Amino acid sequence: MTKTRLAIVRQKYRPDGGAERFIARALEALDDETLELNIITRSWQGSPNPDWHLHICNPPKWGRISRERGFARAARECWQQEKFDIVQSHERIAGCDIFRAGDGVHRVWLEQRSRILSPLQRLLTSFSPYHRYVMQAEETLFRSPALKKIICNSSMIKRDIMRCFQVPEEKFAIIYNAIDHDKFIPATSQQRQASRRTLAIADDDKVFIYVGSGFERKGLRAAICALAQSSAHLIVVGQDKQQARYQALASQRGCDKRVHFVGMQQQVMPFYYAADALLLPTLYDPFPNVILEAMACGLPVITSTTCGGAEFIQHGIEGYVTDALDVPAIARAMQSIPCLNEDNRMSEAARQRILPYTPQALARQLNDLYRQVLQQPR
Repeated sequence: MTKTRLAIVRQKYRPDGGAERFIARALEALDDETLELNIITRSWQGSPNPDWHLHICNPPKWGRISRERGFARAARECWQQEKFDIVQSHERIAGCDIFRAGDGVHRVWLEQRSRILSPLQRLLTSFSPYHRYVMQAEETLFRSPALKKIICNSSMIKRDIMRCFQVPEEKFAIIYNAIDHDKFIPATSQQRQASRRTLAIADDDKVFIYVGSGFERKGLRAAICALAQSSAHLIVVGQDKQQARYQALASQRGCDKRVHFVGMQQQVMPFYYAADALLLPTLYDPFPNVILEAMACGLPVITSTTCGGAEFIQHGIEGYVTDALDVPAIARAMQSIPCLNEDNRMSEAARQRILPYTPQALARQLNDLYRQVLQQPR
């Protein structure tokens, strides 16, 4: 049997990254006898499956634009030379067969980010050569005749791409991320108590968890400001160069004793165990994996209208959806979330919502997509 040679393009593989976890789950699920799996990357951290074929493309770089342009050129040369049957890029590189829009639309991200910038910062952003480069790369990618399919991990991103680039609907496939709900499971009362003891949090306190690096984008400022209007605790998992600024904000708002910065964690489960809900009022996020992880752990979710994960949240059932900057609405949602040990109906609804999204279901959808692409003329 002739194998289909599939190449997946990702500039830098970071085990803790959302896109990388999608790739890892997809590759594990797809690892069968009909596919030869190839990875085109600048660097791969960790140990890939020995049956996967790694193609390292690491040209010199002198800055952000040089990094992006150099890798795009090297990756394209690699796949043209190797003549793969399908090229699925997770980077904005024109000429691929499939593009997975895991980072959303850069123009829309800049629109949302402008809401929290000063007039001077907005002006500087508009003249940024890097942002102009990324937007041009997106334009070229979405206009490319080689592009057959676009994978979106939320309907929100599909709508953004159609609005910005007028791409026809038949080019889209909405494929939600997978979650291992045998690994991510609700805490036992003993696990909950043990995790809270480690953080010096009482059993009857209400606790929210925030998971994500890049605090500005993920909405930590709004989360802290809303927390200050309650007596709850917030566990912050992730890292940011500006962390001291957020610690100072918590101190100014009088809630620093209730905000627990625990840094980047290889194992997030103990922190999910300690929480009653996930709080992620992100400015713009296609569909963060942490929403699936938290829901699998039985945590209701408070997120924003500009988060693709909001598609999984019905108001008052699996959580709440607010504007990313509407602090009073976020505070009201936090007030409405019950403590898990008092009422677990939202917890059960959250877990039930994500049960269909298994690695096996993801593999079936991807295999169907690849068959469609192979049937189209190159």
